[in-house]
Amino acid sequence: MSAGVEIAGVSKRFGGVPAVDDVSLSVRPGEFLTLLGPSGCGKTTLLRLIAGFETPDAGTIHLGGDDVTDRPPYRRNANQVFQSYALFPHLTVAENIGFGLRMQRMPAALARERVAAAVALVSLGGLEQRRPNQLSGGQRQRVALARALAPQPAVLLLDEPLSALDAKLRHGMQLELKRLQRQVGTTFIFVTHDQEEALTMSDRIALVNRGRIEQLGDVQEMYHRPATAFAAEFIGQANLLPAERCGTRGEATLVRLRGGLELQLPASVWPANLAAGLVSIRPEKLHVSIIPLAGPNTFPARVTEEIFHGATDRLVVTSEAGTRLTAMVTNQSALQEPIHAGDAVWCALHDDDVVVLPA
Repeated sequence: MSAGVEIAGVSKRFGGVPAVDDVSLSVRPGEFLTLLGPSGCGKTTLLRLIAGFETPDAGTIHLGGDDVTDRPPYRRNANQVFQSYALFPHLTVAENIGFGLRMQRMPAALARERVAAAVALVSLGGLEQRRPNQLSGGQRQRVALARALAPQPAVLLLDEPLSALDAKLRHGMQLELKRLQRQVGTTFIFVTHDQEEALTMSDRIALVNRGRIEQLGDVQEMYHRPATAFAAEFIGQANLLPAERCGTRGEATLVRLRGGLELQLPASVWPANLAAGLVSIRPEKLHVSIIPLAGPNTFPARVTEEIFHGATDRLVVTSEAGTRLTAMVTNQSALQEPIHAGDAVWCALHDDDVVVLPA
């Protein structure tokens, strides 16, 4: 049965330097929550505190309502999957999966049932007698998952378990992990620095920066409504430009971006009492057309750079006022006229696609 995790005011320092700084976080039972952030931000330390491999300098940790702050790892109903997999090279697949059950002194018949169920869960049937050096990277990853799930922990902790896989296999395992989590219903806490990975698998994301939770929300909220400049730039790509209020037009506010481009924004986007801030615009939200456009927040520009990305092209456009913006456009079909560097174009923005952040 899955359990929730409650972290309250937790801090951890190494040599006087804060790795985790007064973090409070609630993880719901059965949730797939991802700790996302750059290297060295404290996300792995936070996972190790939950697992019991580190002891907090301050704060408390509860698993399923029980205070486990001072309990050793083996007395917490949580298992961890490591980046290196940590399989025993001299044991078979079945023996690796059953190792934790033997440590629990589980009756042999029940242990065999659990191992068989775990093998089926991760689609390793027929490989039970192989050793790790006879397996592919993806198969070793599945063995590590099966070993962690066989004891039926309430919480599963995963520390960048897909980072050693090649891109194609990693994408496949992302979907497999999400399917597994839905099937078993265990609470997953997943650590990664890969934004795409976090968006693909998570119910919610906790964005970690310098030992603190920068923003917490579901994947749609984190992408479409970043709360800070760091969140806007780390999750996805963003045009992030300083902006200032420069007048009004009816009930709308006129805002001038760096470079001189003016936008017309309603009070729901740009608060009436805000003098200056940052504007975040996702590249795919900037519509680019070779056909003249009309309406609010449309402007002529020229394509100054074109970068091919296969299914999409990244275009850098410069408005007549001098503001540079990046747009992401779907690669045109043979029936449509493509857009190339040097072309004169029209650009359009919907005000709902503009996010205003603190300066």
